[in-house]
Amino acid sequence: MNAPLWLGRGRRWSLRRTLLSLLLGLTLLLWGVSALIVYFDTQQESEALFDQSLSETAHLLLSLADHEVQEHAAGAPLVMATQENHNHRQYLLFQIWSADQRILYRNAGAPLVGFAGPGASGFSWARVDGQQWRVYASWNSSRRLQIQVAEPAAHRRDISTRFALKFFGFALLAVSVAGVAIWWSVNQVFRVLQASADEVALRTPNDLAEVSLRGAPDELAPLLLAINRLFGRVRQTMAHEQRFTADAAHELRTPLAAIKTSLQVIERARNDGERLEFIASLGVSVDRATRLVDQLLTLARLDPLQASVPPEQHDMAVLLAGQVQAWRASAGQYRHSLQTALAPATCPVHPELLLILVRNLLDNAFRYTPPGGTVVLACHGDGAAAWVSVSDSGPGIAPAMRERVFERFFRLADANRPGSGLGLSIVRRIADVHGATVSLSAGPDGRGLAVTVRFATDGT
Repeated sequence: MNAPLWLGRGRRWSLRRTLLSLLLGLTLLLWGVSALIVYFDTQQESEALFDQSLSETAHLLLSLADHEVQEHAAGAPLVMATQENHNHRQYLLFQIWSADQRILYRNAGAPLVGFAGPGASGFSWARVDGQQWRVYASWNSSRRLQIQVAEPAAHRRDISTRFALKFFGFALLAVSVAGVAIWWSVNQVFRVLQASADEVALRTPNDLAEVSLRGAPDELAPLLLAINRLFGRVRQTMAHEQRFTADAAHELRTPLAAIKTSLQVIERARNDGERLEFIASLGVSVDRATRLVDQLLTLARLDPLQASVPPEQHDMAVLLAGQVQAWRASAGQYRHSLQTALAPATCPVHPELLLILVRNLLDNAFRYTPPGGTVVLACHGDGAAAWVSVSDSGPGIAPAMRERVFERFFRLADANRPGSGLGLSIVRRIADVHGATVSLSAGPDGRGLAVTVRFATDGT
């Protein structure tokens, strides 16, 4: 499996740690950005609320002072009595001025110098004793009285700081809870992966049963299905190898026993004539063993070809024509006549396997056809499919037995010719590799046997 580019090539990495890091990082980022947005938005809202409260307080005090001035004209500046408070300058100070710039009222702590200019109106900032104050100035309707209310900026900062500490404390708690929840959730999800990994790890080399898909998430199911398909292919391969080993051990026992018997007889031969007779018998047994080994090796090579490169388009007539001379020579050894009818037949095939298929069909026909018989090799195509067939004038095969002859080592009860019983089995396997079909029927004029293999021209 390839790691993501940002993790680097060739390095092992943990999906669990990566997922946790990403989720926790994104959670922290989202909470952090959200907290900053909320904090700055709250700052603006609180500033507006503070200013609104400051203006409302100023208008209330101004209306009271206006009424007081109308009732009792003020002379010397009047300092409003307040409760003893050593921190009175830390919150709210006000001054009320007359139109001729005389201070009429002020609360304790308010200076005699105005916070804002004589004609000021609205909000402004001022510095008093080195501290910054938020100031609001307003006139009454007759413009005879002006009020200036000041609130220390530190007071606002203190309230904002307390809010920020509470808010960020809550955010930190929420992020911690979210982090624990994410960690628990990811671990719960990965328990399924670990369970599947443990199930595979506990398998013995011969335990190739399918991995359970129970409880597997949709994202994990394709991997488990791929593992199960791999196990299936391995089971087939092992079964093929075991079957091959058993077949080889079983079938080689007979020719090897015949070879051993012939050697023992040769050792006890009484004259050269008898010795030569058993040497000839020994040669037949060796030939049979050699042919059996060749057939078994051919079968062993066929299964891996299913996973090899796909077959390519070839004209079977051209491929077969190149071997006709050699096959005619083999037919002559059995005193048969080999006739051919090769018409163009293009389809996707493995040339080597096609020749093995035809060679086995011809070999069966040569062996089971009585001397002086005729064997016909033909091929043709019609655009949708291509056919190759071998027919003979031999005894043929009963319809009830035609399917069984494709089984490995199966031989008809009345077969009187030496053979391994693998020829048609190899033909069927090569046909399966190509997706072709094999059919058996009566030969020409209803005599003998005709074996026809149909290949699709599009490889399906």
